[in-house]
Amino acid sequence: MNDDDPLAEVLAFLGSPATHGGAAPVRIDTHAAAVFLAGDRALKVKRAVRFPFLDFSTPERRKAACAAELVANRPFAPQLYRGVVAITRGAGGRLALGGDGPPVEWAVEMRRFDETRTLDRLADAGAIDMALADALGHVVAAAHARAPVVAAAPWIAALGDYVGQNAAAFAQRPDLFDAGAAAGLTDRSRAARARLQPLLAARGRAGLVRRGHGDLHLGNIALIDGRPVPFDALEFDETVASGDVLYDLAFLLMDLWERDLPWAANRVLDRWLAETGRREDLDALAALPLFLSLRAAIRAKVTAAKPAAGDAAVARDTAAAKYFRFACVLIDPPPPVLVAVGGLSGTGKSQAARTLAPDLLPVPGAVVLRTDVLRKALSGVGEHDRLPAAAYTAEATARVYATLVEQAARVLRAGHSVVADAVFARPHERAAVEAAAGAAGVRFTGLFLVADLTTRERRVSGRTADASDADAAVARHQETYDVGRLDWARIDASGSPAGTMAALRAALASPRP
Repeated sequence: MNDDDPLAEVLAFLGSPATHGGAAPVRIDTHAAAVFLAGDRALKVKRAVRFPFLDFSTPERRKAACAAELVANRPFAPQLYRGVVAITRGAGGRLALGGDGPPVEWAVEMRRFDETRTLDRLADAGAIDMALADALGHVVAAAHARAPVVAAAPWIAALGDYVGQNAAAFAQRPDLFDAGAAAGLTDRSRAARARLQPLLAARGRAGLVRRGHGDLHLGNIALIDGRPVPFDALEFDETVASGDVLYDLAFLLMDLWERDLPWAANRVLDRWLAETGRREDLDALAALPLFLSLRAAIRAKVTAAKPAAGDAAVARDTAAAKYFRFACVLIDPPPPVLVAVGGLSGTGKSQAARTLAPDLLPVPGAVVLRTDVLRKALSGVGEHDRLPAAAYTAEATARVYATLVEQAARVLRAGHSVVADAVFARPHERAAVEAAAGAAGVRFTGLFLVADLTTRERRVSGRTADASDADAAVARHQETYDVGRLDWARIDASGSPAGTMAALRAALASPRP
């Protein structure tokens, strides 16, 4: 900032240790804001700037933007955003925070968190694990449930604008974005939007187009008190910040996959779907390739536009080109597949299903449908709550398997892959899931894990915080099952997990007789 900056005095005031009780603040500048961190507080002021996509050029606009930032972030991080504080001028001309004099500027006051614990930094450090990915899906679903419903038509129209804006930006950098590939991406994106128009309109009528985060990438999520907290939701454009809730999630899924964390992206999507519990969201997976591709294309455009020189410019262009290539791949997904993973309790089928899912395109991997989880959902209890024996009658079990097949069919019709995780001990259960693949016209692979009773008893006895209610007694009882003629690939799962996964992947790669 220089002395010609209309906020120079305010920024100098906020940068002074005296303003913060003697603590020297840490200052972070972005293209549209300056943030001052001191003690347990963060103060964020909008810069007096005007871009094609935002206008903070007047005090009134900056005040409104501060208020809008609170509203935008309330569904995601209510514990972080404390309020808008006025920067006032006293009788002696001195500035103060929340003083009695007239306001000259406004700042968003936030609870400070450890800025080294944002998820982009944790990803760089290899510190994102399955538990964190699961928590991410839960947190985003909960925030979307609180997000206000908005009109769908402006956002649906804006999707077309985004495609056109991306095309124009790519045309300005033919050295970076291949003209033929860019034209193909534009054409396929427009065709996808036209094809999906009825689905998106129906989602809007169902209240699933909402005022979301708008900028949900890993750099805008922090791990606070052991929990992921999205922050810095987009506040300057209601249309850009709005969209189908799956479009909002798609930014996070794309970011995780692009960072070579496919298993995390897959887990986030599965947890989000489980938490929403809406079958309409399974149908909406038809729009996911477009959503993911648009997010990658916008990221390519924005990255290429960042000012840089020398090695930084080379790194910028490399990153932009990678996002662009990713967008081109995402818009043209491969056909889905259905993989069924069966086996008695304790064979490790659920872990195998979870590990296989990210391998099965389209991005971000197959939706895992697990009978243990479906049974709890149908019973209206938590995933880790134990059910009584009445929930395991033949009639109840038949209902669970029918739900599994019905949901698998919906996901396949949407063009997405499925891993069906169940015991599949009875021939008619296996036949029903295989028939779902046949009806959808997709490739089917059946895998059946086997292990000796001692191994199975040991494994089920060691479970904690799992959706399965099976214990050693259940494992012993299952030894009496007659699975009938088994034409699925039989996989020995009595050894190490790595050995089991190698055998499973080999079976997947082999053509079925």
